[in-house]
Amino acid sequence: MKQDYLKKAMIAGTAAGLVSGLVKLGWENILPPRTKERDETNPPQKLLQQMGIPKSITHLTYRYSGHDLPITSYLVHFGFSISFAIIYEVLSENRQYLRVGDGSIFGLAVWVAFHLGIMPAMGTVPAAKDQPFEEHLSEALGHIAWMWTNDVVGRELYERLSKR
Repeated sequence: MKQDYLKKAMIAGTAAGLVSGLVKLGWENILPPRTKERDETNPPQKLLQQMGIPKSITHLTYRYSGHDLPITSYLVHFGFSISFAIIYEVLSENRQYLRVGDGSIFGLAVWVAFHLGIMPAMGTVPAAKDQPFEEHLSEALGHIAWMWTNDVVGRELYERLSKR
């Protein structure tokens, strides 16, 4: 029974993470979190470079419809989104308090942990006090929308898989 629950939660989390990753990318097109200069090497690229991966890989792009798109950044972005969606779906099925605010509180907690704590401590992004207000606003609201999407999509898919 536990293995069945985990399989369904992982499938639901993976699907939710893909959808929420798209939502977060869309959000950042409307409210860009960083200045153009700070986006020349975005946080996923900088993190990988801190791990010793060369710029030729971290800035690798593919061309679509006349645009050069950052494939490495997208892989990290969707990897993060899927991983957290799976974690959220697996944990929240048995710990309903994690679903308070339909995932929005969890999303804010992830933002605080990573954007105000872990990434500044690692030197991946500036200290929280040195980040512009627009970055905080975009990231905080974007993380709410991202995790709310994980909650809605993951919960619905898990319920549909459980009815089979």
